[in-house]
Amino acid sequence: MRLFFALWPDADVTRRLTQVARQLKLEGRSRWVDPKNYHVTVAFVGEVPATKLAVLQQIGRTLHARRFTFSCDSIEFWREPQVLVAAARAAPPGLLDLWRKLNDAIGLPRERLRAHVTLARKVTQAPVLQAMSPVVWRASTFSLIRSDTGGAESAYTVLDTWSLLDEIENP
Repeated sequence: MRLFFALWPDADVTRRLTQVARQLKLEGRSRWVDPKNYHVTVAFVGEVPATKLAVLQQIGRTLHARRFTFSCDSIEFWREPQVLVAAARAAPPGLLDLWRKLNDAIGLPRERLRAHVTLARKVTQAPVLQAMSPVVWRASTFSLIRSDTGGAESAYTVLDTWSLLDEIENP
């Protein structure tokens, strides 16, 4: 199984990201990502045997991290992976904390986190990029996702979801 931990947007965030995508014009063999597949990958586990699923679910179940808010506030073309993304220019402390805890628990190296939602794939030529109104995302859960890549587009299945803790205000 190919697995990853991710933030899954609510209906409003999905709708707003879809509106951002619709304003862009793509050429050639570029393809839009289906909005039902929008997500922010927090920790990519990769191919694992089915026997490891319970271990990953236990990690999700016992991990304690706080809710947080972040904004996708930049449209970017990434030449090497040939994708068009809605990115967060800055990752809030809550997102960095969740990312660190998941990567440490799984035993993954902590490479740079660049929070983003892929809007289009196989983009060989950058479209005219424009400023975007920030899409504010209030993350209250994170999920373990299975990715099936056999078809024309990856199919994602949410295997389990866990709540993030309520934010605690400082006195």
